[in-house]
Amino acid sequence: MNKKIIPAIIAKNQKDLNERLTKVLDFFNLVQLDIMDNKFVPNTSLFFDFSLPETMCNFEAHLMVQDPQSWIEKNGYKVDTILVHFESNYDQESIIDLVKQQGKKFGFVLNPETQIDNISSFLDEIDQVLIMTVNPGFYGSPFLPEMLDKIHKLREIKPTLDIEVDGGITDKTIGLVAKAGANMFVSGSYIVKSENVSEAINNLKIKL
Repeated sequence: MNKKIIPAIIAKNQKDLNERLTKVLDFFNLVQLDIMDNKFVPNTSLFFDFSLPETMCNFEAHLMVQDPQSWIEKNGYKVDTILVHFESNYDQESIIDLVKQQGKKFGFVLNPETQIDNISSFLDEIDQVLIMTVNPGFYGSPFLPEMLDKIHKLREIKPTLDIEVDGGITDKTIGLVAKAGANMFVSGSYIVKSENVSEAINNLKIKL
């Protein structure tokens, strides 16, 4: 299965967003945008009317918001994939239909306490699952090794599914989640805050 490293962008304003995208766009064909409303998680990121550059790069929106449907209706056209926390306030079937009607890919995001069984009935309808390997909301949160069993279980249930992991992904942890069954690896601070993005990427790739 194809393995992909994805940088995650947190930004308070358009200037932040532009600076961080400039740092990573030359190295990736997929970037994750972390959308936070300061309600679902205690932080704010990209919760403004942002614009994205014309680029061949694809974007996925990781919605850490209480009301994902409103965000999707207003901003879904900007991105290629929409990832929604299972724990947010919405009707799951309706939101899958909304995203598919927009011609976008859809995935559920699972917080550490949320079990795979909660999404088992949706696995044939969705494109990917993002398993949080930290408690969400900030760059640099500590990796939770107990999530490895969850990744392994999901891979056994759905061998062809794209399984994404997000949180504490560094050169020390990426090999662990890959061995457990993940094939998409979101790395925020390790890449975006590095002084040498190319070196950070290489440090991750050699551990896969």
